[in-house]
Amino acid sequence: MVTRGADALLFECGEGTQRQMLRYGATFALNEIYFTHFHADHFLGIIGLVRTLGLQGRTDPLRLFGPRGGRKLLAQALALGVERQVFEVEVAEVEPGQVLAREGYELRVFGVEHGAPAVGYALVEQQRLGRFDPDRARELGVPEGPLWGKLQRGQPVRLDDGREVAAETIVGPPRSGRTLVYSGDTRPCAATIEAARGADLLVHEATFAEEERDRARETDHATAQEAAEVARMAGVRRLVLTHLSARYSRDPSTLLDEARAVFPETVVAKDGMEIEVPLQD
Repeated sequence: MVTRGADALLFECGEGTQRQMLRYGATFALNEIYFTHFHADHFLGIIGLVRTLGLQGRTDPLRLFGPRGGRKLLAQALALGVERQVFEVEVAEVEPGQVLAREGYELRVFGVEHGAPAVGYALVEQQRLGRFDPDRARELGVPEGPLWGKLQRGQPVRLDDGREVAAETIVGPPRSGRTLVYSGDTRPCAATIEAARGADLLVHEATFAEEERDRARETDHATAQEAAEVARMAGVRRLVLTHLSARYSRDPSTLLDEARAVFPETVVAKDGMEIEVPLQD
C-alpha cells in the first residue's frame, strides 16, 4: 500500500489482504487498487476485501486497474464471492504507455515480461516550485504579501517605483518530486529500467537466488541479483525485494547478500514494513 497525503493506493490484492490490513492498521479508505497481472496470488484477495468494505458500510465507488483481461476476470471473481455488492466497483484495463493523471502526481504504466499480459506502475510526483529566497526578495525591495506569492509561482512582479522583478532572480529552479516504481512479477527488462530511471524507490520481485537463475528464466521471474542489476542500471536510490520464493521466506539472507553485492542500498520486504520516501532537495 502506498499512502500519499489523503490518497491510499493498493498494489495487488493477494489472498488474505484484508486480514493483513487489519493486523497492521492499514487504512481501509482505499481510493484505487492496481493489479500488475492476473495470476491467482495477485488478485484472489479482492473477494474478501470487497466483502469487508461492504460490511464496514462503504458507499464510495472502488476503482480497479489492471492489464488486458481484467474487466472480465475481476467481474467473475466478485460475482462468485460477493453475494450483495453494496457499492460500485469500477474496473479499467490499462496498456503500457498509458498515463493516469492524479492530483499532484501521475501513474505511468509500463510493460513487463511475465508471459501473460503484465504491467508495472511508476508513481511520479509533479515538479515542486523552486525554493523562494526571502532575503533576496527584501534586498530587491519586494514587500511581503501577494507579490511574494506571484514570484513563488514564477510570475514577474512590478514594484511601486516602476521596476520589474523577474521570478528567477528570487526563486530557484523547480525541484523534482518523488518517484516510486513497482515492477510486479517480471524478468529483468529494459522497460523497468527506463521506468525506474532515477527513482527514489524501486520495489522489484526477487523470487529466486542465483543458484536457480535458470528456473527464474523458465518461469519469467527474477533473481535477487538480477533485481539489483536493474536497480543499479536505473540509478535508483533504494531497492526493496519482494515476491520471494517460500524457501527463502524464513531466512532471506542469501537473497539480500546476493543483491547487496551489486546494489548496496537494498532491503528485503517483510510483512508490516513501512518505508518513508523523503523529498530530495
